[in-house]
Amino acid sequence: MDPRILDELDRVPHGGAADPRRLDFSANTNPISPPGTVSVYESAFSAARRYPADDYCEFRAAAAEYVGVEGGQVIPTAGGLAGMRLVFSVLVDPGDSVAVPAPSFGEYAKEVRLQGGEPAFVDYDEITSVDPADHELVIVCNPNNPTGTAYCPAGLQKLAARCRDAGTTLLVDEAFLDFVDDPSLAGTEGVVVARSLTKIFGLPGLRAGFLVATGRLRERLDVARPAWGLSTPAAAVGAHCLGATDFVEATRLRVDREREWLADRLSDRFEVVPSEAPFLLLEADRPAGEVVEEARSNGVAIRDATTFHGLDSHVRVAVKRRHENEKLVEALGC
Repeated sequence: MDPRILDELDRVPHGGAADPRRLDFSANTNPISPPGTVSVYESAFSAARRYPADDYCEFRAAAAEYVGVEGGQVIPTAGGLAGMRLVFSVLVDPGDSVAVPAPSFGEYAKEVRLQGGEPAFVDYDEITSVDPADHELVIVCNPNNPTGTAYCPAGLQKLAARCRDAGTTLLVDEAFLDFVDDPSLAGTEGVVVARSLTKIFGLPGLRAGFLVATGRLRERLDVARPAWGLSTPAAAVGAHCLGATDFVEATRLRVDREREWLADRLSDRFEVVPSEAPFLLLEADRPAGEVVEEARSNGVAIRDATTFHGLDSHVRVAVKRRHENEKLVEALGC
């Protein structure tokens, strides 16, 4: 980390409502978790009095099975962002250029800058066509946050091939890929995939995730990861959730159905960006802050999306269950 940059940066704004009296549509997390999650968490509490086994065999095996790779290619992390910081710390040196999609997850640019790197913003819909030879690292968010755009699998494979030829690493943030019936790039040579249990399993406070990498890069990331970086309860709950394939499929079908319903209701008042993720980006005909305040006054929290690079009059809303989505529609006067 480059300490000289710390005085130039600030915290990145995110969704998540602190007021429990408001229905939270600002964070894109599943409102439910797999059956049995609570009992697994409670059972792991007594074991938390000891250091976790740093090999995390059970968690690695469950994660490997989930994305279709070998267990040794999985690197456990305390959430997707912790994994990505690990990647940046290993790969990005001061002055390195990193291709960053925009608008997209705001932490990418901050994390690059923390290492002394230079974010090179690329339109999110052109990121798969970028010339990797110009960059040390290329980042893709699939599906992209906040637009909900899912990238063509063939296009991603072509980008991965070009990155390998150029000696550039491709980092693919697949935090929302569970909601799309598309293949993961996990296990692809020259690619690091970051996954999170936050979104699909509705566990943002658990802080569990993992990276997938191959070859020498995997070895370097595994050496650099912090010891005991995943808590005992997080590892146990993570292994349990990653085996809940029926839950994942049912969630995907519900989100597809509810997203279509919600987009139809909101389209009378907003321009709705087509999405394949558990959220919708809405363009308003008035300042985003006014829309956020209107929703708040009606008991609902939504995300002011103007904090994303390149957006000005946009808000983002999560897709939840029907009775909750109806409250959002009502709060926005649709």
